[in-house]
Amino acid sequence: MIVKPDWLRVKAPQPERVGNVKDILRDLALNTVCEEASCPNIGECFHNGTATFLIMGPACTRACPYCDIDFEKKPKPLDATEPNRLAEAVRRMNLNHVVITSVNRDDLADGGASQFVRCIEEIRNVSPKTTIEVLIPDLCGNWQALATILEAQPEVLNHNTETIPRLYRRVRPQGDYDRTLELLRRTRDIAPRVYTKSGIMVGLGETDAEVRQVMADLRSVDCDILTIGQYLQPSAKHLQLQDFVTPAQFAAWQTFGESIGFLQVVSSPLTRSSYHAEQVRALMERYPR
Repeated sequence: MIVKPDWLRVKAPQPERVGNVKDILRDLALNTVCEEASCPNIGECFHNGTATFLIMGPACTRACPYCDIDFEKKPKPLDATEPNRLAEAVRRMNLNHVVITSVNRDDLADGGASQFVRCIEEIRNVSPKTTIEVLIPDLCGNWQALATILEAQPEVLNHNTETIPRLYRRVRPQGDYDRTLELLRRTRDIAPRVYTKSGIMVGLGETDAEVRQVMADLRSVDCDILTIGQYLQPSAKHLQLQDFVTPAQFAAWQTFGESIGFLQVVSSPLTRSSYHAEQVRALMERYPR
């Protein structure tokens, strides 16, 4: 058993603020990836009044061995009221920036693109100044579905690479590395004003050179923002952790990423795809499109 190092220990938040966010989520019957995927930053984010909303779930049609989201339950039909309830949560929480992600819905012809669009539209109706980030699945390579999401003009489109090519079959068996790069490339072509973002997790046996190659591949498709974080094994049945990466190594990747042209690199042991995602608003002011 690998002992968790001190730099991965988080402080317990004050329960009052956390409870307020949970009350809103329960009242509106909304799911968050913070809870469903057992994110280590849930206390900090809920304390700060933020959350990453998980739509069309919580059941997923894929069974990625690293992920704690349920894949054993059968996905339910889309809920037509979900976009309205999500928009109401954004209003109640007074969010300046919102992140919307989803489970994989390979059972749907458009992979759930239409539900993303409806969520974006409803948020814009009730909170037009809120910037919107969508963290989308690969849509099984349905590029028309991607175009549909982009037509709704989210400010940020995020699609995670997750790992290095050598580990894809083991880590992300239903995914495809080249398809992920193609999705980000097409996003840039279809909607050049949208900021593109991706993320990887480390600690699964990758080398420094392999991580740097992924970073270079992402820049080759003009990806703007990158997140790098430590994989934490949710349970004994999940993909086995290989090692804990030091903060110094994360800092080195951040420096390298900035040197090859990323507008922003968030790289630390506790970094997750939407960790401190609201910082993109400052980035947009600095690099307007």
